Amino acid sequence: MATVPTIRLNNGVEIPQLGFGVFQIPPDQTAEATRTALEVGYRHIDTAQMYGNEKGVGAGIRDSGIPREEVFVTSKLNNNRQSRDDVLRSFDETLAQLGFDQLDLFLVHWPLASVSDYVARWKAMEEIYASGRVRAIGVSNFQPHHLRNLFAGTEVRPAVNQIEAHPYLGNDEARTFNAQHEIATEAWAPIAKGRVTGDPVITQIAERVGKTPAQVTLRWHVQRGDVVFPKSVTRSRVEENFDLFDFELDEAAMAAITGLDRGERTGPDPDTFAYIPD
Repeated sequence: MATVPTIRLNNGVEIPQLGFGVFQIPPDQTAEATRTALEVGYRHIDTAQMYGNEKGVGAGIRDSGIPREEVFVTSKLNNNRQSRDDVLRSFDETLAQLGFDQLDLFLVHWPLASVSDYVARWKAMEEIYASGRVRAIGVSNFQPHHLRNLFAGTEVRPAVNQIEAHPYLGNDEARTFNAQHEIATEAWAPIAKGRVTGDPVITQIAERVGKTPAQVTLRWHVQRGDVVFPKSVTRSRVEENFDLFDFELDEAAMAAITGLDRGERTGPDPDTFAYIPD
């Protein structure tokens, strides 16, 4: 089984660079999907309150027989939890759903700048971090200007910024800002929801190195330093996405994939997204 590299966060916590995402996996399938991922070798699971499947993640980890301390688990604050008390209460709910005493990483899911004060939400996150019940806190979908506002009004620097990133959206401005401020970049939609797997540049590289287009794309993320977490409920695909550590892309291949950037999002624009679930 391959050893997944880790990245040291700005508070010293180590995070596995390859994880398993459970976005859009139905709650009744999440425990089995999580258990399968752990059997394959993943030791990093990414969920969120908004996904509605935290309970399945916790069950899958327990069913796997793997000690809790060996699995890095991330969840994210739901967009409808905005007041200090709601944030604190929702974190209690997340721990209860997962069946944990401590979470590894907790993120503010979206800035929601037009409808909510994300600086105030972050201050509540700082309280959770100070309690010791989470090992690290971070943000998701924050642009550099959102982060600058956080820096001006709070004390704890986010450990992570989870953003959409893939060959068609390099998101290099945000990635560069993150790096300059010792914030790890996590990439969601790492293969652009499958769009890049048919790209001629990527398929030609895949043929040359004897890997699939998805593996080549995920390897590109790993080599440029992103934390990445593909998701699938198909075991063969879960295994394929894990098989990234017996090859490397040369500089020409890396540059060719990076050159595909066309600023194309598959998801919402963080500056305008304002979805608040019921």
